[in-house]
Amino acid sequence: MINFNGTLRSQTDSKLNIENRGYKYGDALFETLKVVNGKIFFWEDHYFRLMSSMRILRMDIPMNFTMEFLESEILKTLEANDLLHASARVRINVDRGEGGKYLPSNLAQVHFNMIAEPHHNPFYTIDSNANCVIDLYKDYFVAPGLLSGLKSNNKAIQVIGSIYAKENDLDNCLILNTDKSVIEALNGNLFLVKDGKIKTPPLEEGCLKGVMRKQILELLAKDVNVVVEEASISPFELQKADELFITNVIKGIIPVTNYRKKSYSSDFAQGLVNKLNAKLRLLS
Repeated sequence: MINFNGTLRSQTDSKLNIENRGYKYGDALFETLKVVNGKIFFWEDHYFRLMSSMRILRMDIPMNFTMEFLESEILKTLEANDLLHASARVRINVDRGEGGKYLPSNLAQVHFNMIAEPHHNPFYTIDSNANCVIDLYKDYFVAPGLLSGLKSNNKAIQVIGSIYAKENDLDNCLILNTDKSVIEALNGNLFLVKDGKIKTPPLEEGCLKGVMRKQILELLAKDVNVVVEEASISPFELQKADELFITNVIKGIIPVTNYRKKSYSSDFAQGLVNKLNAKLRLLS
């Protein structure tokens, strides 16, 4: 069952209008949520990122788009799919409906839809036997700016980069900005560990304003033994690092095992995922 503007429909009845602006122009935003037993992980951060993104895209935010309203719609969608008491992945899409060319015919129109699917890991884990082999994706670059940090439907670089990774037997790729700094992975933010110091690219360089990135930075800020820096990462630093790891809300922390001829450990990432799960237990 899919939730269209508060109405539940079966998948067979859930067809977007060909005039939908998200489909025609990428005039849409989305959030991907992890929900366990009806508890939405980091819901407040997701909600405020969505509201901020809608303002940046000059969407007219409906009066009923409160945190409580959208949460109730998420739970309604989960219940309709028998996932309210399970681990699930939910995607919220927000678009400007139908009509117009580049200029929307109705600036006040905002639609949403929600889909839910099972996700089998209620807490975050690191599989010590799993490989994550990466390389740089250098065919196209991200121009830093407010738009580059949005979770919009304009994900051409991520799509083409994912195809490139598959064609070259890679598990992921790192994306560069127009200044040739490494800003993120195809599906998450990047952290680099070197001699006990942790670096992650600043938002100003064009990386996604990741919800899990925010959680990790908050956890690291509480550790007096760790030095954290939001600073540029050059491609030359990657092979000198002790660890690299990628973060997103669905998988949590994904340690990189290999970059070109370099292999990495995952000790710091493993300790961090334990702290992350401890934080979630306190919140639940």
